[in-house]
Amino acid sequence: MTTKFYDRLSNDLTQLLENPIDYNVTIEVGEAPVSQIFEVHSYILQSRSPYFKKKFNESPFNENHVKELKIPNISVKVFNFIIKYIYGGTITLEKLENSIIFDLLMASHELDLDELVEHLQTHFVTNNASWLRLNFSHIYQTSYQVKNFKIIQNFCDNIIAKHPNTIFESGDFNSLPEYILISIIRLDDLQLEEYKIWDYVIQWGKAKNSNLPANLNEWTSDNFLTLKTTLKNCLPHIRYFNFSGEQVVNKLYPYQQLFEPKLLLDINTKFLAPNNPISATILPPRNILNVTLPTRTNPIPSNIITDEHALEVSSWIDRKETPYTENNPYEFKLLVRGSKDGFDVKTIFEICDKVSKTVIVIKVEGTGEIIGGYNPLEIYNNISGNWYRSQDSFAFSLKTENLKNSIVSRVKYFANAIYYDSGRSYLQFGNTLNLRGNLKTGKNSLCRDYFKYEKQICSNEGEFSVEEFEVFKVSPHHIIHF
Repeated sequence: MTTKFYDRLSNDLTQLLENPIDYNVTIEVGEAPVSQIFEVHSYILQSRSPYFKKKFNESPFNENHVKELKIPNISVKVFNFIIKYIYGGTITLEKLENSIIFDLLMASHELDLDELVEHLQTHFVTNNASWLRLNFSHIYQTSYQVKNFKIIQNFCDNIIAKHPNTIFESGDFNSLPEYILISIIRLDDLQLEEYKIWDYVIQWGKAKNSNLPANLNEWTSDNFLTLKTTLKNCLPHIRYFNFSGEQVVNKLYPYQQLFEPKLLLDINTKFLAPNNPISATILPPRNILNVTLPTRTNPIPSNIITDEHALEVSSWIDRKETPYTENNPYEFKLLVRGSKDGFDVKTIFEICDKVSKTVIVIKVEGTGEIIGGYNPLEIYNNISGNWYRSQDSFAFSLKTENLKNSIVSRVKYFANAIYYDSGRSYLQFGNTLNLRGNLKTGKNSLCRDYFKYEKQICSNEGEFSVEEFEVFKVSPHHIIHF
């Protein structure tokens, strides 16, 4: 039987890092003036990391018989965790912000610390899946750029397969690299009808060629050739033989100039003479599930908040002390999105006229804060400035990578709960959340606490503009929670 004294070994090597006697390498980490020099031992580092083994072989000793390295693209804070892991084999993540943990993951990949890369991916998927969803587009693209991020990549693929709108309806969809779009449309279990996949691929291709006419009837042969060239690597992954006859006519025929003549003939043959042989490769149909998914059955259609955020807002609506964790009792139906409908507050009045029980969510430009409010009252268009009474309205700030805990601020002065002025484009939750004019181009909105609501929800009282905003109608699902 072999006895292993790993704790003592880890402690002794960590002490050697803190008191680096006989060091023979210095590593300058970060950019001046916040860089820091670490004194370390080449044998330890190169035995733990192929990256350092290669670097040390390439670096000569100076006159003091010390090798000097520089790693400017890794922060001092991140490297402190890495070097302690290399020496002591331990790492503590509990008090770290998720953005720092992700930087740690990227740095671990760069330094060829495969064990740590696997551990950090597992940590995210197991303990911080909501953060991955909140930053989904960036995380997903990164997982495909970095070859050994397989755990996160599989996590993202599973989300996209089960909930394709996560990526197809995101604001970043049209900017996806081609190789990522192909990886998505190749998924056998992508839960989306084939003609809708076709529509998204066409949308992506058109976005890459902004000079194409908006009206398809105005397209020339050169326009179709441009789109065909853009989509040449995507088109082979569409499962054309799973279209219905009606879908072929309505979806494929308008773009028949994108097809090679033989493929178009085979598609026609499939529907006009299905017993005749065809030469094209017939891809299998998608594995569309016929059962209700156990989780995320109604993912919120938002580019700003996650399902976990929506559960928290729902618990505030119901005045629950403990947030819901699954089976949201409310449906969040998207009514307005700034990037789609326009950023002026008057758009809210026009689209949401006579609609009650709405939630507005806002991503603040520059800070990344997610703020908003719940309004149980009907919204009135074409009305001059008036305060309206409510006992149930509240404003909030949702947990992000920079905010440890969400904030809810309930109305205290019921008579001054909600303020409407469609003429001046004002919509206010007391003065805790004051939305004015064009939320994106005009820096006129602000968050202040003048005692009408319980507390301030923003990091400061200054005026701000928004990166995106959305308004949802909240309706009961009639799900019972115990």
